[in-house]
Formats: sequence, structure tokens, C-alpha cells
Amino acid sequence: MRRKPPARTSSRDRDLDYREPPAPKTGLAATLNAGTMAILAAVLMIGIGIGMSLSTVASNTTGNIASREAIDRSAPNAELCVQYGASAITMDMRAFVTLNPFNVYVSQPSMQPGCVLRSNNWAILERPNLVTDQQVRECRQRMNTFGYTGDINDKSAAPKIDCIYQNDAARNLFPQLGNGELPETDRF
Repeated sequence: MRRKPPARTSSRDRDLDYREPPAPKTGLAATLNAGTMAILAAVLMIGIGIGMSLSTVASNTTGNIASREAIDRSAPNAELCVQYGASAITMDMRAFVTLNPFNVYVSQPSMQPGCVLRSNNWAILERPNLVTDQQVRECRQRMNTFGYTGDINDKSAAPKIDCIYQNDAARNLFPQLGNGELPETDRF
């Protein structure tokens, strides 16, 4: 039986066989292997889940009005308001202007639930004599509508009713909700 002659190796090949092992990884790369990354990803997902559940619970408190549904439920005469208008947040505040020196001061706003009626539904305010014919005429001449706070079914609660102006300059600047133009159903 014949033996194979030994393979010839060059000096370059011999140098490759005797290379030094690569330097050990240090720092963040050494500590983050696949198992550690999986654990960190799981902790992140659990944290996001807990955060979402806490924010959902927080939106049901009376101090947080982050959703349209919460505002609709808080409106005075909620069913009537949603059917004949739109629920709203009213802000009562006062502004003071001094002329010498010129300064503007604004009081702390008082916020409460309210309702804005569509102009073709004013009869719900006229029937129980909550607004006079004179108030209706003046409000119609200015092409405005009525808004109110308080229960309009309980006269002893003294609901506060105002002729209010729809400011069309306040456009919706959320691009995913449209171009800022109000649909005909949202014009009061």
C-alpha cells in the first residue's frame, strides 16, 4: 500500500494555523447575548402592557377627560346633547388688560361640561322658556347658536345658556383626520 506524500504547506499556511485567538469582547457586546436580549425584550413588552393598562384605568377617573366618550357622558343632559348637538368642555375665565403699562392678565379657567346645540334644534330651549324670543332673534341674526351648562330639564338648577359663535378659524390641524374643512354635519 502506498502512502500519500505529506501535503506541502507554505510558510503563509503555517502562520495561519498558529494565529492568535481573537481578543475577547468587552463592554456591552460581551454582556448582550441572545438570551439576554430575549429577556430584555420580554421585560420591555411587559412594561408596555402594564403602562397601557394603567393609562386605561386612569382615563376612567373624573380628573382625566382624554376621550370623546368621557366628555359625552359628562355633558349635561347627555342623551339630549348628543342627539341635538355636541358635548363640549366650557371654560369660564376673565381677561384683564392694563393700558399703562400695557399688559394682559388671564384668570385661572374654570372648566365644566357643556353642550352646543345645532341651530335647527333651538326649540328644546324655547319650549320650556329657557330663552326668550328676543334672545333667539339676536342669536339668529348673528348666525350663531346656543350653548349651555347645567341641567336644562331642572329650572331650579339654573342652567347657564349663552349665544355662542362658531369660530371657523380654529381648523382641525390633525392631518389624519382631514384637511381642516368641516363637513356639513359639523356646522352648527
